[in-house]
Amino acid sequence: MIMDLKTVEVENPGQRYISRWIIYSALGEPDIKPENWSLKISGKVKKPLQFSFKEIMEMPHLQYICDFNCVTAWSVKDVRWEGPSIKELIEKAEPDPSAKWVMFRCVDGYSTPIPIEYAMTDNAVVAVKMNGEALKVEQGFPARPFMPELYAWKSAKWLTEIELIEDYQDGYWEAYGYHERGLVSDGERYTSGMWRRVKKNVTGMFRV
Repeated sequence: MIMDLKTVEVENPGQRYISRWIIYSALGEPDIKPENWSLKISGKVKKPLQFSFKEIMEMPHLQYICDFNCVTAWSVKDVRWEGPSIKELIEKAEPDPSAKWVMFRCVDGYSTPIPIEYAMTDNAVVAVKMNGEALKVEQGFPARPFMPELYAWKSAKWLTEIELIEDYQDGYWEAYGYHERGLVSDGERYTSGMWRRVKKNVTGMFRV
């Protein structure tokens, strides 16, 4: 079931719109078979849960249009996102009030944290489709979180776990000076220049 389509507007100062996706891969692209994939809701919850790909696809899905904003100052305009609500998944697991952060963990070992309030908005989704089609492998198939307000490094590709935690922990890029929160409207990109020492692998480009 797909809910009503809407457009989510986010101010994105300092961004430029481009006509081709730039594909980054920090740790390489994994080979994932949907029948072997699952998504866990873990950590500071009363009822840890695990969902198969089939179960995720059969859940009610949100669908809306929103720009994709990369921290490196490029954006893709009017991307259509589709997937189940992160808020509803977390609520099924009965979160503990002590949980203040959500850590997204991925097949390839990548991780990134967000303040829990951004996971609990009405527009935060586990995206399984972009522009009406299943995610491509290089775009994070089978699933990635998407939070419109946050830069896209928080939209971790090849998601396997949504872990609720009490205290802040660095994820992959945060350990190199990326901002803890990454709010697009405030230009929260970096807290230090350590990230410049890390080579970013561009694995492809394709038209929007």
